[in-house]
Amino acid sequence: MNLLSMRENYLEQRIMLCFNGPISRSLIEEIGNALRNYLSSQQATPSAAMDVFAAYIEMTQNIRHYAARQGYDEETASATVAVAKNEQGLYLVSAGNIVELADGERLLETIGELALLDAQALKKAYKQQLRMPRNDPQSGSGAGLGLLDIARKSSEPMQASLQPLADGRGFFSLTAVI
Repeated sequence: MNLLSMRENYLEQRIMLCFNGPISRSLIEEIGNALRNYLSSQQATPSAAMDVFAAYIEMTQNIRHYAARQGYDEETASATVAVAKNEQGLYLVSAGNIVELADGERLLETIGELALLDAQALKKAYKQQLRMPRNDPQSGSGAGLGLLDIARKSSEPMQASLQPLADGRGFFSLTAVI
């Protein structure tokens, strides 16, 4: 492992926080606290800090819940999470994990549909989703309201990708710009 190379890569990509590995509720909380403290030390506006934190929490909790529903082992349930800043000073909140290919394809489709909506349409869809009855958590993707919330906080459409893996699953990644 070449830590200097990793460090240089992180600096080049303006990565402020990065995690890769099994993710538990307590770890989500600890990384979230570190992220909140870092944003505070960087004089992020309170609204930007809250939106970055909320997107991080939503993404990581979705990954944890999905992996638990799938019964994945610790390695398969791992998450890759990064928070960076782009050239314009906006925050990039990214998270990725292994998914069943069909689930990843459905998520890509949902995110593609959200990308077509403007701020007013996203707000309307969010309010509609809030009024809908909560289904059995086992039956849904668990991503509806949370994805809408991230989309509303993002300054541009979310970017997602799905890379097929040799075992028939895929690696799904999502980035929100805040």
